[in-house]
Amino acid sequence: MGYELIIVTGASSGLGEGFAEALAGRGRRMVLVARRRERLEALAQRMRTLHPGVEFLCIPCDLAQAEQRDVLLERLRSLPAGRSLLLNSAGLGDYGELSTAQREKIRRLMEVNMLAVAELTHGLLPRMLSDGGDIINISSLAADVFLPDFALYAASKSFVTSFSEGIRLEVAGRGVRVLAVCPGPVHTEFGSVAQRIGFDRGDMPLKSCFYTSADKVVRSTLSALEAGRARVYPSAKVWASSCLLRMLPLWLLRTVLACRPRRVQVQTGGMP
Repeated sequence: MGYELIIVTGASSGLGEGFAEALAGRGRRMVLVARRRERLEALAQRMRTLHPGVEFLCIPCDLAQAEQRDVLLERLRSLPAGRSLLLNSAGLGDYGELSTAQREKIRRLMEVNMLAVAELTHGLLPRMLSDGGDIINISSLAADVFLPDFALYAASKSFVTSFSEGIRLEVAGRGVRVLAVCPGPVHTEFGSVAQRIGFDRGDMPLKSCFYTSADKVVRSTLSALEAGRARVYPSAKVWASSCLLRMLPLWLLRTVLACRPRRVQVQTGGMP
């Protein structure tokens, strides 16, 4: 199904970039949103060559800043009406103990992972209910479990999944589909950005077996959207992991996670 407008946040790299490339031919106009203007422009130029009939707009925006989110919403509302797709892909992580986290990084993570998702959905949903549209929110397998040393990220993704499920029920039968995407680890630059200096989180046993390619996540997501699903785990192993996590008694899950491999070298002090 085609769209008048496709909006992709976090489009400058990783899953956001992959989704933008896969969706470019499905709309008349695509808005690319991220902090790094030069990466957005490079992506837009590449896609203009491949899709000359599509208009690509680059809107640099730091989604951790409320004022910039307000400006973004104003620009999005000024665009021609029609069936829209909102893909909330932008996200931040922070590996390490909460006690030594930087206060600014805590704030930014919560603003991008939760508040930006809620505000963009809230700002565009009335228009979608009038003209039709879809919402895809990138959550995580981490939403199904509490994760020491990654506690805030996992909690923020729990919000995304729960929020998506709730909004889906609110708009059921009104021409808007809502999908939560819950991948396991994906080979993107997210991990290196989330890695805190002086903290080596180690790896859970067999973690490498659960990596999913960005291309697989994109393809599984778009198939799930067309099938009208509420949630997608983009590989059989990730889906099975989710089922196992939800079946384990809490005492056993706590015991397993308490034995996680970790190597703390030098922890930098947190901000007050």
